Amino acid sequence: MRTVGVEEELLLVNAESGIPRSVASRAIERADATKGEEGGSLDHELQQQQVETDTPPRSGMEELDDDVREWRRTAIAGARRAGARVIAAGTSPVAAEPKVDLDPRYLRIIEHIGLTAREQLLCACHVHVSVESDDEGVGVLDRIRHRTGLLTALSANSPFWNGVDSGYASFRSQAILRWPTSGPQDLYRSAGQYHALIDTMLGTGVMLDEGMVYFDSRLSSRYPTVEIRVADVCSDVRDTVLIAALARGLVDTAAREWADGEPPAEIPTSVIRLANWQAGRFGLSGDLLDPTTMEPRPARDVITEFVDTLRPALRANGDEERVDAGIDRLFQGGTGADRQRASLEKTGRLSDVIAYLARVTAAQDE
Repeated sequence: MRTVGVEEELLLVNAESGIPRSVASRAIERADATKGEEGGSLDHELQQQQVETDTPPRSGMEELDDDVREWRRTAIAGARRAGARVIAAGTSPVAAEPKVDLDPRYLRIIEHIGLTAREQLLCACHVHVSVESDDEGVGVLDRIRHRTGLLTALSANSPFWNGVDSGYASFRSQAILRWPTSGPQDLYRSAGQYHALIDTMLGTGVMLDEGMVYFDSRLSSRYPTVEIRVADVCSDVRDTVLIAALARGLVDTAAREWADGEPPAEIPTSVIRLANWQAGRFGLSGDLLDPTTMEPRPARDVITEFVDTLRPALRANGDEERVDAGIDRLFQGGTGADRQRASLEKTGRLSDVIAYLARVTAAQDE
């Protein structure tokens, strides 16, 4: 069974106003976080208003759920001691002035990329799924590229930008496209061609290092995994684990197709970009583009067929019931974006949205 690990980017905010606070260093220092032998950590991100957690690789989703909750508790404890709260949202609901972390690499990125980097205050959920080799991993990347946008729709949790409703369910998925290496990619067809592309991109000087490969999905440069990077960070841990279970099912299914010699779908990258835009714009509240035909269909129908495609893998991994329950919960209760908007509708105050997000992030209001 493939292992799964999750990285979550979290926002640190003022307890009263909800405005992001530049206290990451203090929060990390005061969190009493100890990295385990198998992984798991609380660390810095690009901006000082963010921290990042990651979990050890796990085979069971119950263990992964426990790990995500534990590292959130660690982040929350450190933030509280630094005078802040933690929220899991893809963007800050209120206007913010990002302040870059003082790590030398981040400073080089800011100098090189300019305003795009200085303005970025985005929080994603990255899922790592183990693969046997780079050959298998690239075979997977070629066969999931037209499907991963559905994970954006399911995880959508960033409707607000600079204090206004963006009109998108996942505005994070739009803002990240300002980076020169982000988004879906063309078919690689082999591990050799994948690595040759990375070398060519590094040779341009636009990328400072391999860590700036911000593809929707990529081979990890640190672990023997495929890293799927399209999801917003989810407020509700149950949604995080749902995305992780689907990501593993997606990798399992694609790896089987690769091993069986099934060719990848020859869908132009420009069309996949349209499907991803549709997912980010509407989440589950409108049509999605069917990944097979790239025609618009009701979101429920597209997601149902997507899950059915993964069902043999989900069943083999013991994730089928969890995924079915999670999908039903999202269609009944709405995505994170829907729930943020519903919270605003009750009081008209974004500060109340942030208070709601803080409760859900801490598993007090699931």
